[in-house]
Amino acid sequence: MGHQVAAAGVLRPTTRASTLIHHPGDVEWFSGTRVLPGLARTTGGSAESADPRTVRLVADDSLPQGLAILDAPDIDSVVEANRDLARQLLGAADLWIFVTTAARYADAVPWQLLHQAVARGTSVAVVLNRVPNGAMAEVRADLAGMLRDNGLGQSPVFAVGEVPLIDGLLPASEISRIQSWLQSLAADAFARNVVIRRTLDGALDSLGGRIEQLDLALAAQEVATGSLRGAVDTAYDTALTQVGEGMRDGTLLRGEVLARWQEFVGTGELLRQLDAGVSRMRDRVGGFLRGKSTPPATEQLGEALQDGVAALILSGGTSAPATAVRAWRLIPGGAALADANPALAHPSEQFTAATQRLVRDWQNGLLDLVRSQAGNKRMTARFLAFGVNGIAVLLMLVTFSATAGLTGAEVGIAGGSAVVAQRLLEAVFGDQAVRNLSEMARKDLLERVGALYDSEAARLIAPVQDEDITTVRHDLTAATKAVQASR
Repeated sequence: MGHQVAAAGVLRPTTRASTLIHHPGDVEWFSGTRVLPGLARTTGGSAESADPRTVRLVADDSLPQGLAILDAPDIDSVVEANRDLARQLLGAADLWIFVTTAARYADAVPWQLLHQAVARGTSVAVVLNRVPNGAMAEVRADLAGMLRDNGLGQSPVFAVGEVPLIDGLLPASEISRIQSWLQSLAADAFARNVVIRRTLDGALDSLGGRIEQLDLALAAQEVATGSLRGAVDTAYDTALTQVGEGMRDGTLLRGEVLARWQEFVGTGELLRQLDAGVSRMRDRVGGFLRGKSTPPATEQLGEALQDGVAALILSGGTSAPATAVRAWRLIPGGAALADANPALAHPSEQFTAATQRLVRDWQNGLLDLVRSQAGNKRMTARFLAFGVNGIAVLLMLVTFSATAGLTGAEVGIAGGSAVVAQRLLEAVFGDQAVRNLSEMARKDLLERVGALYDSEAARLIAPVQDEDITTVRHDLTAATKAVQASR
């Protein structure tokens, strides 16, 4: 330009914001958003004081009309935002003037970008700056060979020696060839159109391969997303299955529940002698049903069953998220997701309270079920003797009556408990009704647990992927076809 337009920074990166120099008659092309959309415009101050997301516009009538020069941040800047901005600016340019030095022209990062220029057919010129005295021929020949080997053999190369500055500027003799080339390019509409058309055609020709790579990446992301979600679904499905098995395998009839059941019927001795003393047990139960005995308390047995069910649900709900997050670490993208969300390996803070509320609601549902069933029958002395709460507790016991998980003496005790409870209920409702009631109770509990686990699983699924990748791929294909049709 013959005078200072933008000052180089003292610290690297020396160019932090972009400066676009244009002829005053071309201001309309750059003041809007058609070129470099998303970047703000400013016409004052210096490039070094400007925001990196701002383009500083400088009107200068010493520049030929039809040509604008954009000073961009380094593509190998130590600041990531600068590198991203440089790539965006390069994507908008018709011609790249790649400035390097004799000491750094073989660096890997610039050549990665130059390979993109070759792939896209972008017009490129190279300025080899700060060449030591006496090394011009050797360095230039080496650079020319590298350009030729990398598909840029037709690119013009301008060499600038390491010389003292005059009033802060390079001597005119060092940059005269660059000036002449740019001026001739600006003056020749045909030559300018060749440069523009080559870059544009190259960009459009490269779309197919780049879109294919992007589509493959989206497809891989879709698979990974499905796997991450699938790991969550599998973990909670397994937990729900374990709850169902725990309801049927008799494990809920151990320990505290057995002790409370023995108190409910009478004494532990009576249950242990069930086989030997069936008639005495029948007499005791019969007497109870005829109203000759005081109805046994049900609160402690109900509470023991409630605690057992809650513990079963909590166990599954605690292991499921940990299992899912472990599985994530074997899936692409999963480890980073797990590290960024460590709380997801544990149940939510509300899970324990929600579990306890679920069990209470289920027990209340059993009470309603018993009331509705009794409403269809004559209120017998047997029903009145037990009461709604007692019947509901017996129904809970029958619901968990299978004994596959018990061994030795436990089988006999738990099995006896279930048999007695079922016989008592059959005496009130009949055998088919008892089977129906117990099955409805199991189904209701599993549905409630399933809904609770679904809400917990949603916490893990939410951060996996919010975007509909299928829609994105469809839009990508549509946009590609639209570009080809317009072309």
